[in-house]
Amino acid sequence: MLGELTKLLGRRPRRAAVDVGWVITEPKASLIWDDPEPVRRKVPRPASAKSVQACPAAIDFEARHFAVPCPIDVRLRLRLEAGKPPVIENADGAQSSIRNKALGNMVTIVSRSEWRHPDRPILQFSTPYVFVADDPVFLNQLPPFLGYTDPPWPGVQVSGRFPVHIWPRHLMWAFEWFDTSKELVLKRGQPWFYLRFEPEDPSTAVRLVEAELTPELRHYIDSIGGVTNYVNRTYALFERAAKRRPKTLLVRRG
Repeated sequence: MLGELTKLLGRRPRRAAVDVGWVITEPKASLIWDDPEPVRRKVPRPASAKSVQACPAAIDFEARHFAVPCPIDVRLRLRLEAGKPPVIENADGAQSSIRNKALGNMVTIVSRSEWRHPDRPILQFSTPYVFVADDPVFLNQLPPFLGYTDPPWPGVQVSGRFPVHIWPRHLMWAFEWFDTSKELVLKRGQPWFYLRFEPEDPSTAVRLVEAELTPELRHYIDSIGGVTNYVNRTYALFERAAKRRPKTLLVRRG
């Protein structure tokens, strides 16, 4: 698939690094959304030259991941009643730092018919993050598995993979709730999810840069947005999207 998509945009010469741009598309309250950052560990100085901190394989693996911090502090619980759709509740009530209206604009419960399991509700957070590249690059959205989440989440993040050079769409954070008797606790500033990028050449490094939301990029994002409401198998639209794509979408900010 990657080789076929590469042909659509033209094969590019190998390089030491490729740029992937990120942009926040919504200006309202945009200051709560932090910059994606490389995954870093706070660990003591190794006692041995053979420690894990010095392992080249471990260092290379972790260096290829970027963390997106959680934008809010919130404790969520589910209200479940027989014969009724589940309802998300803010467990902190009036003491919560986020208003219920703002929370309602950010998170929704996916329709029961779209769950992977009848007893595991899926909730979805919308984010204003869009990632874009002019070179063939796939984005992988992953849970923050390189660190310990305290308290542990009562379920699993729904992961995904798509080509940001053809399909620069808004990221969602979807969560499949396994143990509905427990609360989902999210803490502002802690890793919310990871990003790992796949260039055409796996040995190529990725530079993550802030991008300009140019009129061309905005128009192209809008042409992609919402297509899942009309068709299944959006991967079938990649060829058409590649043909309509402007030659340059990534303009580095500043």
